[in-house]
Amino acid sequence: MKIYLVILSLSFVLVTAGCGPSEETSKTATAQETVAAQWQQEFGLSERTLAPTGRNPYFVLEAGYQLVYAGEDEKLVITVLDETMDVAGVKTRVVEEREWRDGKLIEVSRNYFAVDQGTRDVFYFGEDVDIYTDGKISGHEGAWRADAADNKPGLIMPGAPEMGLKYYQEIAPDVAMDRAEIVGLTETLETPAGTFENCLKTQEGSALKPGERECKIYAPGIGLIQDGDMLLVRHGFIPD
Repeated sequence: MKIYLVILSLSFVLVTAGCGPSEETSKTATAQETVAAQWQQEFGLSERTLAPTGRNPYFVLEAGYQLVYAGEDEKLVITVLDETMDVAGVKTRVVEEREWRDGKLIEVSRNYFAVDQGTRDVFYFGEDVDIYTDGKISGHEGAWRADAADNKPGLIMPGAPEMGLKYYQEIAPDVAMDRAEIVGLTETLETPAGTFENCLKTQEGSALKPGERECKIYAPGIGLIQDGDMLLVRHGFIPD
């Protein structure tokens, strides 16, 4: 599949500044105290009907859908491929990520997702990773699959997000233990691809590096529109 980039102006305004909990979080903290008490890592997958194609309000898992981002010296292209992969007994959709820094390709990953046909929760079953140095593969840091010993699928995006919800996105001890907390549901963000309202904001990090956190924002019907310092510049389905 041919992947191409369009570089646009990166001037933007983040209406709700910062990556910490917004004012909305503080107002609902008491009501969500029970929900936010622990990081959820059990999702009852054996009782779910999972499929490699579908979507929820903040995550599109349909072949040909593509998101393109850019930052000061970074570029990222996320493409839902017309490919599936069986992982841990589940047929998952392959989503490719390609990342550049200073014009050089630094990482290509193949990520594996499946969506619950009832709740629209989207689960993450792992990734194969190629790290590049000077145009050559130099490592596979961060690679994991849910079918390896002690590994389990994580929740990448709930179908019905709630303020204060905390959940593991990756469950691979000593390798990948990323997790997210929902800290906003009414964010507004201006990007080169447009201005988006009523967005979901998460604060994400890893149990392996508890002092490191980053902000991500997801727009209804679109998906991820801000990843750290990178902003969405284009989205949509790739022509056949």
